[in-house]
Parts: sequence; C-alpha cells; structure tokens
Amino acid sequence: MTASQFSILFVFALVASVALQLWLGMRHINHVLRHRQTVPAEFAAQISLESHGRAAAYTVAKTRFGLFVSIFDAMVLAAFTLGGGIEWFSQLSQSWFSHEIAQGLALISLLAIANSLLSLPFAWISTFVIEARFGFNQMSPKLFIADTLKSTALAALIGLPLVAAVLWLMGRMGEQWWLYVWATWLGFSLLLMWLFPTYIAPLFNRFEPLADGEMKTRIEALLARCGFRSNGLFVMDGSKRSSHGNAYFTGLGKAKRIVFFDTLLNHLAPQEVEAVLAHELGHFKHRHIAKRLIWTFALMLGLLWLLGQLKTELWFYQGLGVQSASTASALLLFFLVLPVFTFIFSPLGSLMSRRHEYEADAYAASQTAASDLVAALVKLYRDNAATLTPDPLHSMFYDSHPPASLRIAALQRLAQG
Repeated sequence: MTASQFSILFVFALVASVALQLWLGMRHINHVLRHRQTVPAEFAAQISLESHGRAAAYTVAKTRFGLFVSIFDAMVLAAFTLGGGIEWFSQLSQSWFSHEIAQGLALISLLAIANSLLSLPFAWISTFVIEARFGFNQMSPKLFIADTLKSTALAALIGLPLVAAVLWLMGRMGEQWWLYVWATWLGFSLLLMWLFPTYIAPLFNRFEPLADGEMKTRIEALLARCGFRSNGLFVMDGSKRSSHGNAYFTGLGKAKRIVFFDTLLNHLAPQEVEAVLAHELGHFKHRHIAKRLIWTFALMLGLLWLLGQLKTELWFYQGLGVQSASTASALLLFFLVLPVFTFIFSPLGSLMSRRHEYEADAYAASQTAASDLVAALVKLYRDNAATLTPDPLHSMFYDSHPPASLRIAALQRLAQG
C-alpha cells in the first residue's frame, strides 16, 4: 500500500464513521420524539407522561450535543493527522530533547494537553448546561476545576512512567516487542484495578461504611447466600456531582468493595437496593467481569501485534501526515485512528454485554423477587430520565444494556415462570 492510498482509505473511513454516527443519532432523535406523547403500556402505571416527556427531551438534548461533538472530534483528528498537527508536535519535541524516549514523552504529552484543552469546553457544557437544565448537575465550578486538575495530575503521575516503559520496550525488544508491552500493560492494568478503590477513588469522593439497619442486614444476608466476600460495603457521596444513582463493584481479590451512590439509597427501598445488588452479584457469579477482562486482554494482544506490523511501514506514517517516523508517533497514530476503523463493529460488544445483563437479571430473580428488581429499574429509568423508547438500531450500537421494555418483559416472564 502507498501513503496516498492509505490517506484515501483513512479519509473514507473517517467520513463513513461520522456519517454513520450522524445517521444513527438522527434516527434516535426522531424515534424518541415520535413516541414522546405516549408512555409505553407496560410503564404507564409507574411513569407519568410528564416524566416520559422529560426523558425524551433529555435524550434528544444529549444526542444532539453528542452529534456535534462527533463532528468536532473528527475535524480535530483530521487536523492532528493529515493536517500536520502530530508532525508539528513531533518536530517541536525533537527540538527540545535529544533522547528518543524524552522526545516521545514530550510528543504524547503535547497531544494529550491539546486534546484535553479542546475537549474541556464540551465537558463544561455537558455539566453546566445540559445536566443542569434537567436538574441533574450538583457540581460547582470549583469542584469541576478541582476534578480536572486532579485527573490531569494523576494521569501524568501514573501514565508517563507507563508510556516511558512502553516506548523503551518498543525500541529495545526487537520484533517481539509487542509481547513485552502487552505483558507490561496487563500487569499495570491489574495493579491499577487493585489500587483504585483504596488509593485513587478516595481522591475524588468520600466513602463511608454502610450504616447498620434493615438495608445492611438484607445485603449481608444476600452476600452470605451468594457466597460473595468483599472488603466492605460503602456509600459514596455521588450527590455532590450528580443526582444520578448507581452501584458498582470495584477492586480485585481481597480489595473488592461494594459501593452505593448515596442518591441510589435515597431513591430506592431496601428490598429494591437488594435486588439491584443481586444483579451485580449475578455478574460476579457468571464470571462476566473475568470474561470481559480476558476478552480485553486478548484484544489488546491482537492490536499490539497489528501495531508491530505497521510500525515498520513508512506508508502508515506518511498516509496519516507524519514524515518523521518514531515509536511514539506509531503508538499515537495507531490508537488515534483505531476507533475510525472499528466503530462499525460496536454492535458485537453491545451484544455480548446485553447477554450478560440478561444473565445477571436472571440470577437476581433467583435470589430476590423479580418484582423488586422491576420496581427498582422503573424508578432508575424515571429518576435518571432514561428514555423508554430508544431507536433499536441506535441502541444496538451504543447501549450496553437491553432496552427497558425488553429487560422488564424478560424479568416479568421469570416472575411468572
């Protein structure tokens, strides 16, 4: 392949990817608007027309904003690649440093800073315009700035040593460098998962043990029935940023924690919280987390092998606007343009995720009352203004969970059977 041929292929893939995203987004908007005046029959008793209309308006606002961001991101990617942005950063880095790894770190840092600055206004609009308009934002500008600075410092503290190690391995380990990089990345990822609940998450939120009472008694009994051991039950002050509710597992091995957003506990009854947790335990029992990790690790191994094949091809660099080939530019270019070529395969990941959600729901129904999980999900859909009428094709590309109607129907069949 020549550089010009690869440039044409990249432009075609970029335009096709953005066009597909725009088409899916407009389908989603039109589908939601067509159904905004009628609450689906299975939800009519629990969700008012006013709440249904609010969810439609929220979904449309987020989708329209997302389409604008997609177009902007594509323009930025084109500017960084074919427009010569990465090449300019590369030349600047080489003028600053003589050592290859220092040049690579400078190049990657410059691009990361530029990308962060360009995306910052959109994060601000999302938080203080869209989320605030619909009553979800609880974050102050001061906290937004503090979060941004903390995240940036943490990314530099953790990311730069890892990138330096990767660049060293790419330059020193010969043709099999990708195996060494993969092993390093795998170990780093597992270490980060182990450290996250104890050392990283508390930098952004306060975690307090779940108070004694009916809720804790129910949850401890559920954990005992399911044979799940954790390093504690914690409540997170999610309400200081958003009124959205959630619950999750975090950590590995003995560092595993169960975390509830305070907003979730405020909105759901104890038996409903128990059912939500049973769903999360279903992921644990079916080894979904382990399966996803194995899939992610295997995929990364394949991608690094592919990068190993492209790293020595001059057309790969020149076709993306970079004349001065280096290990750092190879790494940057590959992972920058990868989403352009892989977006079309998004439904495959969604399909696997949805299958896992159905399995976790079924497990929850075997450990608690299916009706309690249904009641909890309906409240979460209502309180989070999640649309009950997504466009099926858009949902297939973007949603990791089944549409509300299909999920509720499956649980109701389990309750009847």
